[in-house]
Amino acid sequence: MAQATAEQQTRLNQQPKPKKNIFMRIWKQWDIQLMVWPGILLVFVFAYLPMYGILTAFMDYNIFTGGNIWANPWVGFKHFQMFFDSPEFYNVIRNTIVISLLKFIIGFPAPIILALMLNEIRHMMFKRIVQTITYLPHFMSWVIVAGLVMSMLSTENGSVNMLLKSINLIDEPVNFLSMSEYFWSILISANVWKEIGFGSIVYLAAISGVDPHLYEAADIDGASKFKQIYLITIPTIMPVIIIFMILSIGRLLDAGFEDILLLATNPVLRPVSDVIDTYVYRVGLSNFRYSYATAVGLFKAVISVGLLTMANYLARRSGNSLW
Repeated sequence: MAQATAEQQTRLNQQPKPKKNIFMRIWKQWDIQLMVWPGILLVFVFAYLPMYGILTAFMDYNIFTGGNIWANPWVGFKHFQMFFDSPEFYNVIRNTIVISLLKFIIGFPAPIILALMLNEIRHMMFKRIVQTITYLPHFMSWVIVAGLVMSMLSTENGSVNMLLKSINLIDEPVNFLSMSEYFWSILISANVWKEIGFGSIVYLAAISGVDPHLYEAADIDGASKFKQIYLITIPTIMPVIIIFMILSIGRLLDAGFEDILLLATNPVLRPVSDVIDTYVYRVGLSNFRYSYATAVGLFKAVISVGLLTMANYLARRSGNSLW
């Protein structure tokens, strides 16, 4: 009898439990839902509702038709073909890919390295001062940062030219912002300087969650600081690194807009500075070619979604993915 009762209990436990109604689950979590739904509503209104505007990429949109978007004639993939056949297509795509890769290769590991270095500082006052100094540029607008860069590189009393002249590396001031061979270096350096401190916050938070006993055990075993970083710190924060890497790969075609628009004011730099975002602004919006601008932006968005999906698929094999 006892055996039969145990078998019945096991059979009852194996039976699938009836799922609660979704509305009942939402009602039981009303306090949590109350915090979530305003954010969902905000994203829906400002991100999803305006998405019907991408239909203009397949139309000859005329702004004077008013709010009736359906009054415009359909032209299929005409604007996409125009972009692919345009003489600027090669330069725009090349600049976008090269600048994005440089920002990713140099800019992505920079906050991780800074966080690892800050974590090794034991003097708390000095650590806070360094953190404050490195965080500050993030809160400056690109207008201010671009003004600082232009002042430093100015041919008239610019600190960079004055320094190079004082150590006899140049005889005459160099107009760096008018020479295409220096533009990518200036742009990447300004981006890293602006974002490195703020980007290190997340990694510092992740490092603070590492079990200190692991460092003590490694220290007893004679592991150096570099070995502790390589064998303990980096593997522990690797899930955070992978998540941010996936997001960075998804934004790989976001080569920049404000920074390039403000630093590349000289038309001489256009062959190395014109990226998808600046091209859309210059050719599409400034010339009132809204359908063309939408088509180019949609092309970029589709490629970005594909890159994000691919990066997430590859990251899933390591057990760390967004979905």
